[in-house]
Amino acid sequence: MIKNETSLSMAEIKEYVEKNQERNADIIAFIKKFTKMKSENAKKIREEIQKLDLMKIKDEHIVKIIDLFPENKEDLNKIFTDISLNEDETTKVLETIKQFK
Repeated sequence: MIKNETSLSMAEIKEYVEKNQERNADIIAFIKKFTKMKSENAKKIREEIQKLDLMKIKDEHIVKIIDLFPENKEDLNKIFTDISLNEDETTKVLETIKQFK
């Protein structure tokens, strides 16, 4: 039964999946191939991006930012296919994620 629907990054998913390691060993191995980030850091990044209070950025975008960790505005703009961020918004997001490198 689904209790709520929330977008999660791979690092955040790993935290939930690891609670039952025996049953989810394949999923854990898959996630570890693609992310080295700890769920605590992913949550901090999510909070910091949400604090920017940019109306264009949805939870789905934040998840992709955390998963892909873009380093420049071209990479960041690839995440936003349905909208475009202006220069100020792009700079704010990039500066926020650079704090976690």
